[in-house]
Amino acid sequence: MFRPTGFADLAGKRVGIFGVGVEGRASAARLAGVAGSLVLVDDADDRGPDVLVSDRGGHEVLLECDAVLKSPGIARRRADVVDLESHGVIVTSALNLWLHDVDRGRVVAITGTKGKSTTTALVTFFLRCLGEDAQSLGNIGRPPYDPSIDTSSGWLVLEVSSFQCLDIEVAPALVVVTSLGADHLDWHGSLDQYVDDKLSLTRAAGNHRTLVPDSSTFHDVLVQLGGEVSFVDPASHGLASRLGLLGAHSESNVALALAVSAILVDRDVEEIRAIVEDTASSFVPLKGRLTLVASETRDGNVVRYVDDGLATAPLPTIAALDVFRHVPVVLLAGGFDRGVDYSSLAQELANRTPQTHVITMGDAGTRLGASVRERAPTLSQSHVDSMDDAVGQARDLLKDGGVVLLSPAAPSFDRYRNWEERSDDFTRVVRAVTSAQATTPWSLGGDSNS
Repeated sequence: MFRPTGFADLAGKRVGIFGVGVEGRASAARLAGVAGSLVLVDDADDRGPDVLVSDRGGHEVLLECDAVLKSPGIARRRADVVDLESHGVIVTSALNLWLHDVDRGRVVAITGTKGKSTTTALVTFFLRCLGEDAQSLGNIGRPPYDPSIDTSSGWLVLEVSSFQCLDIEVAPALVVVTSLGADHLDWHGSLDQYVDDKLSLTRAAGNHRTLVPDSSTFHDVLVQLGGEVSFVDPASHGLASRLGLLGAHSESNVALALAVSAILVDRDVEEIRAIVEDTASSFVPLKGRLTLVASETRDGNVVRYVDDGLATAPLPTIAALDVFRHVPVVLLAGGFDRGVDYSSLAQELANRTPQTHVITMGDAGTRLGASVRERAPTLSQSHVDSMDDAVGQARDLLKDGGVVLLSPAAPSFDRYRNWEERSDDFTRVVRAVTSAQATTPWSLGGDSNS
């Protein structure tokens, strides 16, 4: 049976691109002049005149293809995807084909419920500090198969989402899993399925090493891990705060990045740490990961506005709250409801001792609010319809100082195109009400490395 193991195998074939976002357009560009013909199909009806709509004849056209490259947002177990395969159409991904083609000895694939973007950025930064050629690709940047990107040399540090893991058949030389929690359950179907799909990357074919934090979470799923597994001690190397990163989870990300770098260049971890330390201040933390947007002082009390907008699941929001566990917080949370369990986040809020308020938005916020009321009926909370109202209320609640924390624990698709647009809206409102912009590093006293 025909099964492509690289882009060249699609030469002369009729190929469908299912999902025409950034990845789909890059796939089409990569196959231009290779495939015999290309068909572009998307669920949305606003992708352009060259794109068919899946439920308006697009699916029928995909049935006539030899192979379909599915974009990550299209769920692997959707009925129409299963139907394609039942009719003998090969369904795969451009990322999978690229991994078949590339020198996988130069590739590091990094996934995880939280921390994958930061760890990807850290590995790239550390390698460059060592004088190595390295670039970040995948979710954090551009698709590696985009023909405008030169991947012919250097280290290729690839952020991989849970959506992408399931389609990958061959593993790079090094696979990293930063953390495991609940996320994207609407796509995967259940928490157990999400975990198994996420870890399927470690079980892909080919000799490779798998690095995970040395924690009970990963020891519990050891039988689901593939490759030569190494547990990395998440203990502090004293770099996180110097890199402008907050929280215990950041220490774990730094430890993983150091371990990856040490393996790739065959040097001692402590030697690499010392080299990175000299240039750590030049590292720019990624947007939407506990980023200080602005601060203001009123009557001698400081209010800080923190954008943790990429926290689209409960686990990273719990980690963000832990960073500020001794500080008054107004949490802005909610958005598109994809059915994740909010009980752990609600319990975290109920257990807090400093002044805490919850301002929710969207259907996910409604469910989170209900879960909080079950565990902490007296905890202050409200539900709003706009970011303007959320920030305005939060500012009024923190008259004695504290942190306004945008850490939604939910996707943004109910109101925004993506998490970045939501974070931009938060930044817009904050700067309008404070007329201030953060220009100094974080200072949380003894909590900055917690």
